[in-house]
Amino acid sequence: MSHSNDLQRKIEDLALRLVVGQADTDGANWLEGLRDIHLAAEQEHAGPIASAAAALMETIEARSPAGEGGDLSMELQEGIARLQQAWAAAEKSDMRTERMPAEDPELLSDFVLESREHIASIEQQLLTLERDPSHAESLHAAFRGFHTIKGLAGFLELREVQQLAHEVEAVLDHARNGQFTITPAAIDVILQSADSLRRWLSHIEDGLAGRPSQAPPHDEGLLARIRAFLEEGVGTEAAGGGLAALATAVDASRVPAESAPASPADGTTHRSETMAVKVDTGKLDFLVDMAGELVIAESLVRHDGDLLAVKSPGLQRKMVQLTRITAELQKTAMAMRLVPVGPLFRRMARLVRDLARQFGKQVQMETHGDEIELDRTIVEELADPLMHMVRNAMDHGIETPEQRRKAGKSPTARVSLRAYHQSGQVVIEIADDGKGLGRERILAKAIERGLLQSGEGRSDTEVWNLIFEPGFSTAQQVTNVSGRGVGMDVVRRHIEKLRGRIEIRSAEGEGTSFHLKLPLTLAIIDGLVVAVGQERYIVPLFGVRELFRPNDDSLWTVQQRAEMALVRGTLLPVLRLYRRFGVEPRSTDAKQGVLVVAEVEGNRFCLLVDELIGKQEVVIKSLGETFKDVSGVAGGAILGDGRVGLILDLERLMKDGKLEQIR
Repeated sequence: MSHSNDLQRKIEDLALRLVVGQADTDGANWLEGLRDIHLAAEQEHAGPIASAAAALMETIEARSPAGEGGDLSMELQEGIARLQQAWAAAEKSDMRTERMPAEDPELLSDFVLESREHIASIEQQLLTLERDPSHAESLHAAFRGFHTIKGLAGFLELREVQQLAHEVEAVLDHARNGQFTITPAAIDVILQSADSLRRWLSHIEDGLAGRPSQAPPHDEGLLARIRAFLEEGVGTEAAGGGLAALATAVDASRVPAESAPASPADGTTHRSETMAVKVDTGKLDFLVDMAGELVIAESLVRHDGDLLAVKSPGLQRKMVQLTRITAELQKTAMAMRLVPVGPLFRRMARLVRDLARQFGKQVQMETHGDEIELDRTIVEELADPLMHMVRNAMDHGIETPEQRRKAGKSPTARVSLRAYHQSGQVVIEIADDGKGLGRERILAKAIERGLLQSGEGRSDTEVWNLIFEPGFSTAQQVTNVSGRGVGMDVVRRHIEKLRGRIEIRSAEGEGTSFHLKLPLTLAIIDGLVVAVGQERYIVPLFGVRELFRPNDDSLWTVQQRAEMALVRGTLLPVLRLYRRFGVEPRSTDAKQGVLVVAEVEGNRFCLLVDELIGKQEVVIKSLGETFKDVSGVAGGAILGDGRVGLILDLERLMKDGKLEQIR
């Protein structure tokens, strides 16, 4: 509980009386003030303060039973000092256990959001400062970030956050004034401060969401390390002549009026930057859903038989205009879900910096395409896979400076993150110029684990894909970063869950690059609409490799059970969709149908359908609680003619097909 200013004032009045009225050491004159403090402390449940007051009263009464006579100066000094210490301890305890002001959760939510943006920017500026300590703009930007967080925290009475931001701000202010030079050690401590602020933000966010959360402990050690840099700056200033520096600072503050930027004469300000507003993500998602519903409704109206029977040029023009406006609205709504990948890349920059220091490696990180936008959900889900691949590159791919020199390379390695558009998808590329994937080492490990009989005739792509096998690792020793064989299989599964895929390119001694090919959004899917009997199914286009009509030479039966198709010299299993879903086909003769070659997790198989209707971009709809567990179906979509098409879950179909072959 926070203690009142009245209690603090009474303690300070006693201390002041002791300092300015040293002759007044008569116990009777102090007992009344101590009783007031004792009573106020008990009312405010300040046990240590009440105990200190009671102990001092007992001392005074013991020295003079009548409350008179005796020199009590020493006892008073010690007793009032204990009172002040008890007050300070109570205040510190309040700071550690203080509750967030719940009067305005919206303000706290805005504070969390804005502070996270500031911390992300601060980290980027600090990494720039580490490379170039003289970069003034980065120093000013980091200072402004901590200054803003301090001000907001003070307004919201978040004292721990305010104190920490204030201490770091003071260090950066000394650096701005030339009293302190930013060093790698200072960067370490400031980054630790940013991490501490993040923990407080997570605690506040948990409190707003009603989740149980323990406030981060008061880190006096971190504050001491920050203040040590502050004292170093003060010492440097004193050595250089404090009065001269002060005079210079005063002169610098006298900015001539002529040098101030002139404001427009008419009092208006012309802003060229783009205005932005904060919108609740729930409202945004609802808007996107409604835009999708509008597209579906427009398609149903446009394909309505009664409307098609009306031969009116004017009506046709209006329908074309409605279609165009609806498409533009959907396109704009989808764009509102898109966010740039730049902030995600900048998070990886901090990881590269920390791991480079941990491993004793020299690494420079480059980013390209920070402005490329992806669906917000995809960007959030990409953080863990991207972090794992960057860790692998730093641990396994990048060599030490000595190894790089022996190989004739620059001692400073390069890790690059790039984003760009390609064939309607966004490609995220993670590349390094390290030693590359060891083909022979991977093959030897695969043979040792029984994944392969031999490595002969295997393409590079097939060999590289072996690293996605569960538990596969060629690391000679396990570190606290990687080496346990846990991760790359999860990474691929995660990317495919986002309807993407991974491609690997590597050259021995030159480096490795991973290419993550992802859709722009998860709300819409490009698919092939196929017919099986009277039903319609949608095959996700990202998993389709080719289509063809089979003949007698391309169909095979293995042991009178498993049906296979010969595709470019490779036998692939065939799954007849009409059997899988219990649908009456137009024909059971495979030669009358179409084989769709699909690929999931590096495994290819064929789907037999009756007919290919065409390619269509559809809005994904959930099937609800009743049908959510239907195996082989990922969702549904309303097609242009109003019929419902089921979106196929290729991964589940592949696994179910394997089980059928085993049985």
